[in-house]
Amino acid sequence: QKAYRHQSVCIEACDHFVKQTYRNRCIIATANGTQSLSVPVEKPDDGRLDKTIMRDVRISDHGDWRRIHWSALCAAYGESPFFEYYADDLHPFFEKTWHYLLDFNTAITQTICTLIGFQPDIHATTQYLSTPLDDCFGLKDYREVIRPKHPLPDPDFTSRPYYQVYAQRFGFQPNLSILDLLFNMGNEAILYL
Repeated sequence: QKAYRHQSVCIEACDHFVKQTYRNRCIIATANGTQSLSVPVEKPDDGRLDKTIMRDVRISDHGDWRRIHWSALCAAYGESPFFEYYADDLHPFFEKTWHYLLDFNTAITQTICTLIGFQPDIHATTQYLSTPLDDCFGLKDYREVIRPKHPLPDPDFTSRPYYQVYAQRFGFQPNLSILDLLFNMGNEAILYL
């Protein structure tokens, strides 16, 4: 939703990687409730992932995460109205070997935006942008909002219910991955952003 509100999206590539954020995870709805899918990242030689610049965070191939994630998406959304329609566009992200998390995130974000029907100008920073961005650069700063366990409130965002496969079992589940909206609502997804 935040990318849809702005014509240009600047991804902070020069801050330190923060664990337990949406930088390397998403939450999907499954038949058993919600499930977190995390892209594993390599620890640097010094073992200090929290000191690693985001653009340098490497994806680990330990544990066959690509197959596990794609299988989870197939199981969770295989019966959703639009999964088959979009599967061929998204499956390559879970076949290709990605070396850097930033590259994976940027590419899949651009593809999902295109599938939904909008194309923001997405680019990565070349130097760290200090806060507060609203004062310095006239930008909206969402870096602290991407924490699933401790999100900052966003007064501009209200989760609007839409059709979900498991709504009869669990009720509407807000704040899931954009894939949930795409697979359940298809080309109408843009109306919910």
